[in-house]
Amino acid sequence: MEKLRQGGFLISKIKQISGRIFNRKLKKYDINDVNTAQGRIIFSLWQKDSIAITELARQTALGKTTLTSMLDRLEQSGHIVRNVDEKDKRTVLVSLTEKSKLLEDRYEAVSKEMTSLFYAGLSEKQIDEFENTLEHILSNLIKYEEEHK
Repeated sequence: MEKLRQGGFLISKIKQISGRIFNRKLKKYDINDVNTAQGRIIFSLWQKDSIAITELARQTALGKTTLTSMLDRLEQSGHIVRNVDEKDKRTVLVSLTEKSKLLEDRYEAVSKEMTSLFYAGLSEKQIDEFENTLEHILSNLIKYEEEHK
């Protein structure tokens, strides 16, 4: 009999628990109007600001409908602005406001705490192997999704 594998189930549980912990840490650092999913969007924009919604969807792995509703909330709370690209009027660019730029140091501190929590007790080699395995799984999923659109 084939052994039941639980990787997907474990990843799902990790996502749920880490999301709750991450949200508590955001509150501890007085980041009260951004949740973990919205933080992913802001984090992507810290890496490269003023990008097209399609690129932001790719970077965050969020569906366009989900991303649009999250952008609505981020815009309402003053974290982002959307503007039409001057070079291509069909493209909407998403940019950070000063409010979000001021959060970067505190958000980075939360991220560092989460990384320490994730990897506590693991060697550098174990962490590298784990991250390589996750990259491989992600690649498998992306490939499947692209082939089955």
